[in-house]
Amino acid sequence: MSSRTHPKVVVLMGGPSVEREVSLSSGRECAAALRTAGCEVIEVDAGPDLGLCLAEIAPDVAFNALHGRWGEDGCVQGLLEWLRIPYTHSGVLASALAMDKARTKAVYRAAGLPVADSILAARDAVRAGHVMAPPYVVKPNNEGSSVGVYLVHEAANGPPQLSDDMPETVMVEAFVPGRELTVSVMGDRPLGVTDIVTEGWYDYHAKYAPGGSRHVIPADVPDDVFQACMDHALRAHHALGCRGLSRTDFRWDPARGLAGLILLETNTQPGMTPTSLAPEQAAHVGIGFPELCRWLVEDASCSR
Repeated sequence: MSSRTHPKVVVLMGGPSVEREVSLSSGRECAAALRTAGCEVIEVDAGPDLGLCLAEIAPDVAFNALHGRWGEDGCVQGLLEWLRIPYTHSGVLASALAMDKARTKAVYRAAGLPVADSILAARDAVRAGHVMAPPYVVKPNNEGSSVGVYLVHEAANGPPQLSDDMPETVMVEAFVPGRELTVSVMGDRPLGVTDIVTEGWYDYHAKYAPGGSRHVIPADVPDDVFQACMDHALRAHHALGCRGLSRTDFRWDPARGLAGLILLETNTQPGMTPTSLAPEQAAHVGIGFPELCRWLVEDASCSR
């Protein structure tokens, strides 16, 4: 990136994905933090004219605060590579891999990381009958923020009636009981383990509604589970080829001890408000939000 003391940073936010509102929130918070950190900041709501807009602005760095498809799946990363604009977070390949849950699991397995059994199935087949013995979870293969997640309980009377908004092919995954844990990785450093406490399923409402969930950091878990989370998150970050900041989510069944820990997914564009999980973990180890955002700018590059 530019060595300027006050680099010109364009913050990419919004965009056309189903996670648009989350991205706008992340983008506004990151823009404010970067101004505090001494950057010249221009906020851009990513639209069809993004390439032309970026060419006119000619920023030193693009800070990617987009979430979901087009912003998190390698698409905008490819555009930034083409324009030779240094950018934050992961590159084209890692972004595309991590956005595809089935391919992410293949990478995890190759790296010796534990995952739940799952299959890809046609939406209509999932509606017609159980394609896996309950309990199981149905979710899009390439969306985040718990968008379109269905939990099918063991005593379910029938298969889930998926909405027409769900893609034609979905992931069906064996349900892992227990607790939701997460670890952020900053560069080559796992920051800590957070226990996400909710009254029910950690869905979109629990993630973003006030009071929807409670974050306990450091998580009160056995030391072997804590250390395994830290190790597995760093290994997932490296196996996928992530750069900058990532966050890996886990389910842990306390009844099974260490054997009950499995990886769910790795987020290459984790939520970026001061109270989001990754910034909370950074703050826990003494890295303030403006400092975290400035570090991401200083870490930016092309060919990631």
